[in-house]
Amino acid sequence: MQNILEVATQEFAAKGLTGARIDEIAELTRTSKRMIYYYFGSKEGLYIAVLEEAYRRIRSIENELHLEDLPPEEALRTLVGFTFDYQNANPDFIRLVMNENIHRGEFLARSETIQQLNVPAIDAVRAVYERGRKAGVFRADLDPVDLHLSISALCFFNVSNRHTFSLIFKRDMDSPQALAARRASIVDLIVRYVRK
Repeated sequence: MQNILEVATQEFAAKGLTGARIDEIAELTRTSKRMIYYYFGSKEGLYIAVLEEAYRRIRSIENELHLEDLPPEEALRTLVGFTFDYQNANPDFIRLVMNENIHRGEFLARSETIQQLNVPAIDAVRAVYERGRKAGVFRADLDPVDLHLSISALCFFNVSNRHTFSLIFKRDMDSPQALAARRASIVDLIVRYVRK
């Protein structure tokens, strides 16, 4: 099943739900369509399983950051840096999210698992923010969900729009120097925004 999920992730990320073919996934996994349908029920069931696995992966790694052991600003810097690094290293995750947005979140809405997986992400942002607010280092007028949105948006854009932005503005957004500079800039933007 794990091999099917890995191959299906690549196929759905590259071709979207409508473009991916179960025949191709079966061939690449050396299994049969019948087995895929047995495990996942349908193409849509496989797609939802891929989305769940993608969110499960990022959330399980986030849980290993131990943000509660760090001072608030350092915890925020760690969280933003992790988000940038993870999204940059996992462009299939970004493409899956983009594809799901094309479907207006239809399949995400069918998964209670994904809804539950994202609660700890907001709880982590909220905990870091509240610790910083109580310590007097973060401003008191922010919504943790909005803060999570801002972090995600800045990191997401760097992956989702790298090709078009690079072409339009003649910048190599994939070079190690460009990535390091962009990462530092995003971390700094968020910390300055949250600081009191």
